[in-house]
Amino acid sequence: MERLSPFFMYNIPMPSFTAETYYQQTFTKVVLTGEIISVKTFEECVFEDCRFIDCTFEKTRFLNCRFNGCVISAVKLTGCRLIQPVFKTCKVIGIDWTRTLLLKEPEFVNCQLNYSNFRMVKIPKTKMLNCQAQEVEFAETDFTNAVFTGTDFEKSRFFKTSLMGADFRGAKNYNIDITNNAISKAKFTYPEVVSLLNHLDITID
Repeated sequence: MERLSPFFMYNIPMPSFTAETYYQQTFTKVVLTGEIISVKTFEECVFEDCRFIDCTFEKTRFLNCRFNGCVISAVKLTGCRLIQPVFKTCKVIGIDWTRTLLLKEPEFVNCQLNYSNFRMVKIPKTKMLNCQAQEVEFAETDFTNAVFTGTDFEKSRFFKTSLMGADFRGAKNYNIDITNNAISKAKFTYPEVVSLLNHLDITID
């Protein structure tokens, strides 16, 4: 997987977002730790090399926003709507996505998504390309027609997950029980696909 881009040192405290609506703005090297941001709208905005650590976003909308080289760690997205967000080369770690009101067609490219929770979230057409998604909860998630090419799913949990039409080509370390997950028309590559037989009472010579 491509290495994450280096992050800069931040010495100047950044103010919280004060306006209610931001449209087509670029935010660079913004640092927020432990802040609460409520009832904001970010539309077609770009976040470059920002750091949001242990923050809470309440009833905030991110509409077609892009995050490049950001660190987003242990952030709460309470009642938020994220419509087609794009994360590239970001650390999006320890996020409980079940808190969101709506998460639609997210795209993650070369990101770290470890220790996150997508349980029962309906996000068909999700893209996770060349990511680390280790120790992530995917139980009862709707990933219909999702694309997971090149992603590492080590120690992640799939249970009663809809993976119909999903693309796992080039993905690795996934542990998917084909008896309790829906995988019709999903795409896999050899030799990783052999792991799908691990939950069957069979012997392979």
